Amino acid sequence: MIKLTRLNGAAFTLNALYIEKVESFPDTTITLTTGTKYVVLDTVEEVNSRIIDFYQSVQLLSNPHIRGEEDEE
Repeated sequence: MIKLTRLNGAAFTLNALYIEKVESFPDTTITLTTGTKYVVLDTVEEVNSRIIDFYQSVQLLSNPHIRGEEDEE
């Protein structure tokens, strides 16, 4: 889960596994795989950083194939 802030200042958490894309229009808009969209105060860079931190915390990025590395011996 990542912590985000709605445009009205209310904080909420979002399951980063469902994020399909993060865009800036200029407000940061997060689109989920379900089609639901959230507009947040956080910048695209902040959201991306939190997503990466989340993936690392659940060891989703620990697989060498996902990181793009060759077979480990």
